[in-house]
Amino acid sequence: EVIGDVELFCRERRRHAPDAPFVAITGTNGKSTTTALIAHLLRHAGRDVQMGGNIGVPVLQLAPLNTERNYVIECSSYQIDLAPSIDPTVGIMLNVTPDHIDRHGTIEHYAAVKSRVLGRARFRIVGVDDDYGRGMAKQLAAVQKKIIPISIKGIVPNGYVGGERNIYRTGGSEAEDIADLAGIGSLRGSHNMQNAVAAFAACAALGVDDRTLQEGLRTFPGLAHRMEEIGRK
Repeated sequence: EVIGDVELFCRERRRHAPDAPFVAITGTNGKSTTTALIAHLLRHAGRDVQMGGNIGVPVLQLAPLNTERNYVIECSSYQIDLAPSIDPTVGIMLNVTPDHIDRHGTIEHYAAVKSRVLGRARFRIVGVDDDYGRGMAKQLAAVQKKIIPISIKGIVPNGYVGGERNIYRTGGSEAEDIADLAGIGSLRGSHNMQNAVAAFAACAALGVDDRTLQEGLRTFPGLAHRMEEIGRK
């Protein structure tokens, strides 16, 4: 076998702590901010959180597995390619735009690799604002696998939507206003709205309540060099 560190982590988790919450985040853009935001929100909710993978600490250098520890792992396409049995509690696929074609050959194959974070996940969060994300959602629906769609471009059923400044949870035909990003400097811009929507959906799937998540959003410091405010005049 030719496998990578994320695959080894998944095998060890199944063996020693299969109920340890594991969030795997991928996407061409936004995955670092989304990973950091999820870790921040879970810590704000009082959880024991380990964050790593393609951001910061390599996954095999994180604290040892136990059932109460939450693992928030950013996954590149290279890592997913070498993790054939990846099976997160929450799998997130944010978006797909052309990248790493030198390795994957075609954008279609690149997208197919990204989609693997969803197949064995318990909760599948899919950004449906590009053709590839919509295609993944349709493929999963065709084999009776439920998804949680997210969008910043329009209403999606039974998912989460980002508006100009608010996050909404959608049912059949109704949308519930659940969070307000107004004044949160670390989450400015429509791209960060998508990141926030994905993070909110993931933490909600893990049982964190809306009020705690809204409070946590307001204290997110952001990442260095990501829309970072360095001064004001």
